Amino acid sequence: MSSKQTVEEAVAVAAEVEEEDVKVKLGCYGGFVKLIEDPSEEIMLLWGLQQPIFSKPNAFVHQSSLSLRLDAFGHSINILQSPSSLMTPGVTGSVMWDSGIVLGKFLEHAVDSEKLLLQGKKVAELGSGCGLVGCIAALSGAQVTLTDLPDRLRLLKKNVDTNLNSSDMLGSGMVSELIWGEDPDPDILDPLPNYVLGSDVIYSEEAVGDLLSTLLQLCDRHTTVILSGELRNDAILELFLESAIKDFWIGQVDQSEFHPEYSSHRVVIYILVKKDNEDCISDN
Repeated sequence: MSSKQTVEEAVAVAAEVEEEDVKVKLGCYGGFVKLIEDPSEEIMLLWGLQQPIFSKPNAFVHQSSLSLRLDAFGHSINILQSPSSLMTPGVTGSVMWDSGIVLGKFLEHAVDSEKLLLQGKKVAELGSGCGLVGCIAALSGAQVTLTDLPDRLRLLKKNVDTNLNSSDMLGSGMVSELIWGEDPDPDILDPLPNYVLGSDVIYSEEAVGDLLSTLLQLCDRHTTVILSGELRNDAILELFLESAIKDFWIGQVDQSEFHPEYSSHRVVIYILVKKDNEDCISDN
């Protein structure tokens, strides 16, 4: 948002634009989302109405802690963290962030509300980090492949092995290396996933192209992408939306659809589906 534009002006303009929002259903998500048609307008709305700078960061996580506990689908999840790894430049996946908590609990809430069916579905998670989102999806009954860079897999595998070992689990989780922009493991591509998940995967201008390249490889007309992110940098998010909207329908999930106890104005959730499938978008 331009430095010349005051918060009051942004809120006033955003409120007017919000009244004209187009609500649709996208892909396999049963709730209505706001269709994104103008990325620059979306950025103005987010920063003008949600005002993320005034919301508390890290509201649901403790990054100095060695572990984080959370309940989902009747299971207690214990996610190990490595706070010391944050000292390494470029390494952020060694601890949990609010966007991962919000997305994981959103999945649980959407399944409980019968707006999302994950049981028996094939799911790929990008940039899994500590693995919370993928573990929650697996506990819902999905067959999940959690992916990340080669040097991030040790902690990820430990969390998957620790939390997905229950004998009464309907789903499963496995860990796989995936470098965005390069060919994924053939097992991920055949068949293609029903869902692709990611939290805080829109973090740098340099990574946007490779992320979209990987999304295009992983998606066909039957794939629903669900991404969450913390509102830190408006320019990077706008670049992603401008690039993604060429190939994907994009919808923003309203905060009222988030888990009631795990909602934050610093976090946004988007649903994406490829534009080569007109059947994936509905207004009823």
